[in-house]
Parts: sequence; C-alpha cells; structure tokens
Amino acid sequence: MDLSDLKVLYEDNHLIAVNKPAGWLVQGDETGDAPLSDYVKWYIKVRFKKPGDVFLGHIHRLDRPVSGVVLFARTSKALVRMNKAFKDREVKKTYLAITGNRPNPFNGTLVHYLLKDKTRNYVNASKKPFSKAKRSELHYKLKASIDTQHLLEINPITGRPHQIRVQLSQIGCPIRGDLKYGYTLPNEDGCISLHARSLSFIHPVKKEPVRIDAAIPDDPIWKKFKDFK
Repeated sequence: MDLSDLKVLYEDNHLIAVNKPAGWLVQGDETGDAPLSDYVKWYIKVRFKKPGDVFLGHIHRLDRPVSGVVLFARTSKALVRMNKAFKDREVKKTYLAITGNRPNPFNGTLVHYLLKDKTRNYVNASKKPFSKAKRSELHYKLKASIDTQHLLEINPITGRPHQIRVQLSQIGCPIRGDLKYGYTLPNEDGCISLHARSLSFIHPVKKEPVRIDAAIPDDPIWKKFKDFK
C-alpha cells in the first residue's frame, strides 16, 4: 500500500479510523510485513508535521483477510476510554459477509462457546459450554441473494477471535473464500468476503455520537451487492 492509498474515514485530535484493505495486517507479527498501523503513524507524522515518534494506540483488530473499519487512538486518554467502551459492549459493530449458502432461518441470534487453538490459529466451537471456552453471541440477517451468493449483515455482541467466521460456519454458512472454516474455494486474492462496515459509539472525550462507515471493497463480488450495502 502506498501512503496515498490510505483511506482515512475519520480523524480528530483523539481518534483516527481507516478502511483496511483485505490482506493487510493491523499490527505487526512474525511475518515482518509492514502493518497498517505503520502507515497510519506515517500519515499522522506527515499531515501534522510531527517531530519524533507518533503515539498510536490499538483499540481493536481485524483478521488479516478481512477488510473494513479499524479505529486507532491518538491519545492515551482516548485509548483507555475506548478500550473500556469495547469491553463494556458500548460500541455497535456492523459487518457484511457473503456466503455460498443461505441461512435458515434468514434472521437469527447465534450463541456458541469458542476456544482458540493458538498453535493452529483455529477456533473450536460448541453449542454447549466446555473448559475455558468463552460464550460468543451475534445477530445476523439476510439482506440479499444474487445467484448462489448471499449477503448477510452481522452485529457481534461479543468480540472473540474469528467469531463471525466460525459461528457462520457452524450453521452451514462459511464465508466466501474462508477455507479455514469450511468454504470450498479460495477467493482470487486469497482473502475472505467479510467486511467491517461500521462502528457506532459515543466519542470518548467529546461525548458525542460517532458513526464511522467503510465503503465495500472495490471487487466484482462485492459490487454485485452494491445496492444492498
């Protein structure tokens, strides 16, 4: 990604949000690939002519193959308060997913117990509680069906690793391209058709309502559903 390609969705003295392309890391890992956070820091440094290091706090993350809204804190005060808001479930998160199967029923609430296997980077799920598994809940609804593809809107209540991916897989609706959780074919770019569409919350300092929306990816499969986003 070139710095000019960075899609800033919201910024003020305390927060900055960007539309993460699928395939990009939010935070650095063992691959050594440059993460999105490095580009955001550089953007802030250049835009505001800041000398020295730039503070940027990670509030939440998206999986590498997922696109959409990522929110960062520009001050320690905003970081602490937004971390608490996420923990207290005061942030409304809306995702869009494209699946190859249509859910039955079309709308519903899913509750599973999830446990991540860190060695395999894989999440196991059960409808019943089991040792160390965490209760996970989301709401979903079918928005549109075109040919054999189905657009779902998801509102996760909890925020577990791979939660949407594994919970949809559990009802026979793995996300398009998600080979890890049961889809049979990869997407051409190796990513999956899951997009963090919006975040809504009360600003941690201004105490005003904020809603941040991220445009759907510029991709043929997503463009099919452009009228339903």
